[in-house]
Amino acid sequence: MNEQFNKPKGFGDILDFTFRLAKNRFVDFFFILLFLIGPIYLIQAIILLIGGTSFFREDIFEGFWYEQVLLELESTGYVDASMIGLGVGYLILLLLGVILLPVAQAAIILAVNHIRKSEEFTVGSVIKAAFVRFFPLLGSSILFGLILFGLAIIPFFITTFLTGFGVVINPVVGVLLGIVLFLGCAVGYIYLMARWSFYFASVTLKEGSPGFGRSWRLTSKRTWVIIGLYIIFMLIMMSVSYAVEFSVALLLGGSVLQSMIVNIVTLLTTMIFSIGYAVMYFDLKLRYDADDLKEMIEEYK
Repeated sequence: MNEQFNKPKGFGDILDFTFRLAKNRFVDFFFILLFLIGPIYLIQAIILLIGGTSFFREDIFEGFWYEQVLLELESTGYVDASMIGLGVGYLILLLLGVILLPVAQAAIILAVNHIRKSEEFTVGSVIKAAFVRFFPLLGSSILFGLILFGLAIIPFFITTFLTGFGVVINPVVGVLLGIVLFLGCAVGYIYLMARWSFYFASVTLKEGSPGFGRSWRLTSKRTWVIIGLYIIFMLIMMSVSYAVEFSVALLLGGSVLQSMIVNIVTLLTTMIFSIGYAVMYFDLKLRYDADDLKEMIEEYK
């Protein structure tokens, strides 16, 4: 067992350990993502080239594919076959993303688990093991998405109705009520999302499927810490991505090369988040298993 995984970690310790782990095993983690997600970005670059985008410099941004289709349909009354082909290409990219992104996340979790146990592994072995868990992960992720959709849509209608009713009675009270309800629902939504979010690691490691119950138990005493870590990781990803995208766009515009550079940065930020997610899960697992063992010892005594 790797000693660095043997003690509970605080907020800063998790961030520090995540970046150290990413640095020490950078090649393994990056090649997992490059092998699985790289082909998607390559196909995207080919589609952009076929669509007429310059490789080195593109000064004019003509809009997204669907916007170009709508403009062409409005002006000519029909859509060119090449535009339909581009649309099919983007649909293929979407399908590949749905398949390969969860596999890449699962492969990194499995790799971190091997490191935790001080076991040797190869990029190919963890990718193969991740594909074995694809259908359980897909089913759990679909269920998780439906739960989040229900948690979002029901409070939305309730908040809208109560706010509208309050505005009719008193506009000021109605607006204040709407703000309070919105903030309350947002906090509750984030809280529940964090409590169930570790279902993915649970299913990947065969520790429970669909994994919502185990995730709920693991996060019972660390929910707000987990939410804070999620926010920090998201801010890191967004700030790095936007900074690089803006800087490169000033030099290369919307060219294929600019898209490739941004995609590489996205791979790096995705790698950091995936490692951080795995580190958080194993920290929760260590804490929960330790507490569970203590309770068993106390019951025995």
